Amino acid sequence: MSKGPLSSLKVVEFAGLGPAPLAGQLLADLGAEVVVIDRKAGPADKTDVNGRGKRSIVLNLKSEAGLHAARKVIATSDVLIEGFRPGVMERLGLGPDTCPERLIYARMTGWGQEGPWSHTAGHDINYLALTGALHAMGAGDQPPLPPLNLVADYGGGTMFLLFGILAAVFERGVSGKGQVVDAAMVDGVPAMMGLIHGMLARGDWRQTRASNWLDGASPFYRCYTCADGKFIAVGALEPQFYALLLEKLDLPDDYRADQHDPQTWPARIAEFERVFASRTRDDWAAHFEGSDACVAPVLSFAEAATHPHMAARGTLQNPADVVQSAPAPRFSRTPAAALQPTRAKGADTAEILRAAGLSDAEIAALDT
Repeated sequence: MSKGPLSSLKVVEFAGLGPAPLAGQLLADLGAEVVVIDRKAGPADKTDVNGRGKRSIVLNLKSEAGLHAARKVIATSDVLIEGFRPGVMERLGLGPDTCPERLIYARMTGWGQEGPWSHTAGHDINYLALTGALHAMGAGDQPPLPPLNLVADYGGGTMFLLFGILAAVFERGVSGKGQVVDAAMVDGVPAMMGLIHGMLARGDWRQTRASNWLDGASPFYRCYTCADGKFIAVGALEPQFYALLLEKLDLPDDYRADQHDPQTWPARIAEFERVFASRTRDDWAAHFEGSDACVAPVLSFAEAATHPHMAARGTLQNPADVVQSAPAPRFSRTPAAALQPTRAKGADTAEILRAAGLSDAEIAALDT
């Protein structure tokens, strides 16, 4: 039975928060053997979704014995993931220069390994702010609105860390050598903004928040309030989809002619608001079901798991009464294995260290 397309990959992850643990989880979802070096033993926490499918060892990295054990585990790994501030791993004596030449050393930070702010603390909202992206989010007459922590932490962070890791694995197949992957959120977010940067260069994107076709200013790409106070999302960008939207809303077909004229948008939005406010969200969802008008109900987290489409795909699962995603993406020949629950911190210490070459006496002597 397949364990996933990455079942031959061995990863050691230094415990941390945010983007690096998600990267380890996604690799484990696809079959990679991920070992987390935790700082302190503790019971299994079924709500720690980022820990699913991983094994855990506890090491005291302030002791020589703990560092020796860590080096042994690193030596048996293909990839190392760490998300500390620049210089922390070097001060521990576990920097890239001390590691095997074939190791892929993946570093996850907000600001990057170098630059004036590289040693400064920050969070998703700060990294997003520096890229220009945050300025474009939210209502025009309000301060910018953070999009949870999805864009910088996980879009510009985790996804580019994974992209870098797998690119380095591919290149190692040619050179036989590893390398350092410097994944910085302030690099990743701009890399996702090619469309916006292109429109800015052409003069097709206004710097003023909420005045563009993708930021809520247009009537055909925004959310509307329904009669029950719930919301419907409209994304009828293309003219043929906009035509269907107008038809389903029983609005004049000649609105198509000035779809992209910003001067008409305020009046159109007011008219759309009036129409959508006349029925409940679920009434509208049923009305648009099966059409190409690009309309969808805005669901809560609780509702998302039971929506017929999401349920049919099994996108959200509920192991141990914790709703979470199924592994993604999906593979035809090497599908991912069933979700594995998060293990207790330190549960696999002895087994992993024996496999790394430590004796029982060395393991017993560790100060964990």
